[in-house]
Amino acid sequence: MMKKQIFLLLIAAFCVTFLNAQKKKFEPEWTVGVGFGPTFSSVDFQRPVPSERLRTKSSQQYFGGISIKYISEKNLGFIAELNYSQQGWEQFFQDHPEYEHSHQLNYLELPILTHIYFGNKVRFIINLGPKVGFLISDSEKMNNALFEHLGSGDLPANEVTHQYYRMADKKIDYGIMGGLGLEFKTGIGSFALEGRYYFGLGDIYNNKKSDYFSRSANRVISAKLTYYVKLF
Repeated sequence: MMKKQIFLLLIAAFCVTFLNAQKKKFEPEWTVGVGFGPTFSSVDFQRPVPSERLRTKSSQQYFGGISIKYISEKNLGFIAELNYSQQGWEQFFQDHPEYEHSHQLNYLELPILTHIYFGNKVRFIINLGPKVGFLISDSEKMNNALFEHLGSGDLPANEVTHQYYRMADKKIDYGIMGGLGLEFKTGIGSFALEGRYYFGLGDIYNNKKSDYFSRSANRVISAKLTYYVKLF
C-alpha cells in the first residue's frame, strides 16, 4: 500500500513539473559583448597562367571589437559585430628563403551571423553568415635582400612582381564567415570561445580580363574570446 502511494505521488509530481514546463514561456535574450583574438590570414592569388602563381603563407595578427547578440527563440538568434581586423599575407619564397615580403590590410568589419546553440549553462554554438569589411589602411614590408633583387633588373620572365609597391585597389571586402565553439554562462556574464573561418568572395586587386590577377581574395582563420553581459 505504501509503495503504491509513493508511486502515485511521484507520478503527480512529474505531471505538475511537466505542466509547469509547458506553461513556461521562452523569454528573448539581449546581450552585449566585447571580444578579442588572433587572426591567421592569407590571400588566394590566381593568375591566368598557372606557372605564374603567387604563393602565400599565413600572417598572424589580431582583431577585436564589440558584439550584440539577440536570442529570438530557443536555440536560435543572431549576432551583429563591429570589429577592427588586421589581415593580409606573407609571401612564400620556396626557392629563395632569404627574401621576405608581407602586406598588411586593416579592416573595419561588420559580420551579421545566424547564431545556433545547444545546451543551457554550457552551450555548443554555431555561427554562420555574411561579413562586409571596409579597408581603412594597408602597408607593405620587404627586407633588403628582396629590395636589392627587385632593383637589379635581372628578373626571371615568369617571376610574379605585380604585388610589390602596390596598395589594394578595392576598399570593400565581402564574404562568408562560419564558426564553432563553446559558451559558458556564469553569474557575472557568459564567455564564448570560438574558432572561425572567413572565405572572401571579393578581391583586393582589380580582376578584369585585362588585369594582372584574376583572383586575390582574403582567407582568414581566427580564434575569438568574447565576454557577454545581459542587457534585458
